[in-house]
Amino acid sequence: MYSKQFVVIGLGIFGSSMARTLQSLGNDVLAIDKNESLVQEIADEVTQAVVLDATDENALKSIGINNFDVAVITIGEDIQSSIMVTILVKELGVKYIIAKAKNDLHGKVLRKIGVDRVVLPEKELAVRVAHNLVSSNILDYIEFSSDYTIMEIQVPNKWVGKLIKDIRLRTKYGINVIAIKRSEKVIISPLGEETLLKNDIIISIIQSEDLNKIEKLISK
Repeated sequence: MYSKQFVVIGLGIFGSSMARTLQSLGNDVLAIDKNESLVQEIADEVTQAVVLDATDENALKSIGINNFDVAVITIGEDIQSSIMVTILVKELGVKYIIAKAKNDLHGKVLRKIGVDRVVLPEKELAVRVAHNLVSSNILDYIEFSSDYTIMEIQVPNKWVGKLIKDIRLRTKYGINVIAIKRSEKVIISPLGEETLLKNDIIISIIQSEDLNKIEKLISK
């Protein structure tokens, strides 16, 4: 697998978590913050950690910012700095930029100046928790894009012991099964003849517009 080079700018709770996760997935990660204690805290867990003011164009040039595949800008609270850093990173040649926004308006500004993906952590977490609360069978919910959602579904009792094809998951519910997690085993692209067992977890992709309908059907 090709490992990418990420630069994570801003090492608050969200940024440091992002940096650690990207590193654990086998990527090269440069973590940046102007707060020395935050940099020291993560130094042993990423490829490299540097104390640096990302609003300084020359400082960004000195680390070869243009050589990174992806920049993750997680300066969410200081909106002015977030926008300034984003503009600099864009102008210095990073091709793909992900940025954390404090609110919807901040997110709109970031998109206007060329951010490829805007993340609203609190809002996205709230949406996931809300969907999980609506249906006890929905274990996790990730918005894959504006059109598609990935869900982890605990197999309802009414499906236990039945074949996937007999439940008509795709035609009746709009659920496209990617895999089934069965204890420590993962069944990739299961066939219609696969029997669902108690405690199975279905990993599926659905159209986002069908989410509410599916929740109601599963909860019945």
